[in-house]
Amino acid sequence: MRIDRSRDALLVVDLQHDFLPGGTLAVRDGDAVIAPIAELAPAFETVVATQDFHPPHHVSFASSHPGKKPFESVVLPNGAKQELWPDHCVQGTHGAHIHPGLPDRAVTLILRKGTRRDVDSYSAFRETASAAGIRATTGLAAWLEARGIRRVFACGLARDFCVRWSAVDAAEAGFETFVLDDLTRAVFPENRAEIDAELSARGVFRIRGEGLRATRGFP
Repeated sequence: MRIDRSRDALLVVDLQHDFLPGGTLAVRDGDAVIAPIAELAPAFETVVATQDFHPPHHVSFASSHPGKKPFESVVLPNGAKQELWPDHCVQGTHGAHIHPGLPDRAVTLILRKGTRRDVDSYSAFRETASAAGIRATTGLAAWLEARGIRRVFACGLARDFCVRWSAVDAAEAGFETFVLDDLTRAVFPENRAEIDAELSARGVFRIRGEGLRATRGFP
């Protein structure tokens, strides 16, 4: 598959210190994707990097729910299920920074998500349900459309949460969407078959970024 620089966008999800080895919510082997993503990024004219950017006491933190522990879940007042995590990517902390292995010059847009204390956001395109049951848009779909983007290639961390939700929402927004399998890592890799089935059912394709690098045709 050849990259069309004017119509394709690379979506780099949450390459942040807290999701990498040594971070508070480290994804196993997450650092292995940094260099190949950085190598691939210049092939795209449009590169969007997402950044979890939570205020203290965010709704997704187990510490915000007395008696609860990370990796448990709670039901929020709006009826939505909320996974609970260790405190991570807190605004102003080192853990929230995007890893410098993804060079600034390669990134067109940094999109911060999860910035409201009572609303979580795995997806780059929409928040999870608010108290009113509405998934507010981040505006990313409209921004990409305004740039003439037709295809979205998603990579980064973590495959079974923020990459998955972002890819599904990209497809729902009308973009031809691909997850770059070799450029993602999962929190729970044992659930791969379930995630793959969902991606396929929602119209998301799975390919290898390795193939894109081989035929990238840099200018």
